[in-house]
Amino acid sequence: MSEPTGVIHDIGYQRYTGPRLGRRHVFGALYLHGLRTAFGLGRSAKAKIFPWLVVGIVTMVAAGATAVRSQIGEVVMTYAQFADSMSWLVIFFAAVAAPELVSRDLRSGVLPLYFSRPLPRGDYALAKLLALVSALWLLLGAPQLVMFLGAAFTTGDGMRGVWNELLDLLPGLLYAGLWAVVFASVGLLVASLTGKRAFAAGGIVAVFLMTTPIVGTLSILPSRTVNELAGLGSPSTIVQGVGIWSLGDLLVSEDQGGPDIGGFGPVYALAAVLLVAGCVALLLLRYRKVAAR
Repeated sequence: MSEPTGVIHDIGYQRYTGPRLGRRHVFGALYLHGLRTAFGLGRSAKAKIFPWLVVGIVTMVAAGATAVRSQIGEVVMTYAQFADSMSWLVIFFAAVAAPELVSRDLRSGVLPLYFSRPLPRGDYALAKLLALVSALWLLLGAPQLVMFLGAAFTTGDGMRGVWNELLDLLPGLLYAGLWAVVFASVGLLVASLTGKRAFAAGGIVAVFLMTTPIVGTLSILPSRTVNELAGLGSPSTIVQGVGIWSLGDLLVSEDQGGPDIGGFGPVYALAAVLLVAGCVALLLLRYRKVAAR
């Protein structure tokens, strides 16, 4: 019987003896990484071009509105109106950021690593969703803060004027949060369906662009009820309907006008809740199936 010839070599590997931070810290790390990814931080210069171009544009618009207000002494754009005006830029930002958050992982096949303990499958999807919501809210909220600071320093009513300006800012930030939640929910769900970023980006833009003609068609039908409910045909107009119902004059001025929702404001609010809840549920289901492969 021959002697065994195998030899075990000690090459210096050691067991990890440090603290195991657990599920909450993994979730937080994944969220922070997703938020950085949305703005291209920690990636190549090419990945930073589009997100920071959008950031620059929305900041310039806010600064311009603030400068005009300081010169003429009148509000040219409320905080809520700013969110509405920048909605198309937010769509394109979401179309670029959402595939970066999830499509790359699908394509590279790293999901089995993420889904190993202590990170459950649902935590991955929720961390990515929260990161995109935060990025979109910052995209709309930070310029509103610029507008607020400009107005606060130029108000002629002292602290009372600053307080009144703050009361106008807070609803605007909440409205920006509604835009962020709806756009992120829809965008991330679409992006999770494919590992190809170009297809995901095109699909996200298509969802918003293709639903707009539906609203336009329904809004010109002879039925007034159908006209008032036409906004339910698109995620963008659902958000606008909720804003018109809840914010009123802060969003719609006499000379500007806006979509006519009649007395269906609560219906639009319910539609927004159902849209977000449905997208989140489908997103969680999607990753449950991906992990099972």
